[in-house]
Amino acid sequence: MTKLMTTAFVTLMSVSAFAGKTIPAGSYTIDSAHSKIGFEVPHLVIATVEGRFKKFDGAITIDPKLEKSKANLNIDVTSIDTDNADRDTHLKSPDFFDTAKNPKMSFVTKKIVGSADNLKLVGDLTLKGKTKEVTLDVKYLGDVNDPFGNHKIAFTATGKINRQDFGLTWSKAVEAGPVVGDEITLTIKVEANKPIDKKG
Repeated sequence: MTKLMTTAFVTLMSVSAFAGKTIPAGSYTIDSAHSKIGFEVPHLVIATVEGRFKKFDGAITIDPKLEKSKANLNIDVTSIDTDNADRDTHLKSPDFFDTAKNPKMSFVTKKIVGSADNLKLVGDLTLKGKTKEVTLDVKYLGDVNDPFGNHKIAFTATGKINRQDFGLTWSKAVEAGPVVGDEITLTIKVEANKPIDKKG
């Protein structure tokens, strides 16, 4: 077997092994210390502003039949952080999130389709009193036991929403276009854990 054929064979076997991988069933709690909920929004047409929510919790239930799995996420909107105190104060105001009246937002799954290495997570996002269906593209990163008696799983999820759909309508116009764009890109990185079953 030539070197090229050997390399191709090894690569194919590696891909096949990952494609056949399953997500361990069980109930997991999101580890907020090792997870991140971030977003990116266009600014002045030519650039973007990035931010994150620092306080959140949630749970993931993986069913042996993957399509029956569930996930939920609860986010403290007052914990928004864009590395600029004045901007964060504005985002908390009635111009945007109006956190005095709407301090929380949530995501609850409705449907899961696909396989471990290519998932679509469809659910209801509730933000500023409005609930809309959104779809997240999810990638399963693997599982491992940590040194503290927990079994860990990890995922990344990405998706896009239109802020206008949730009543986040403030903007001003400049020569190039709106100060704040409408399309928000979501990037979620989740590490979740459950106690190791020592009987297993």
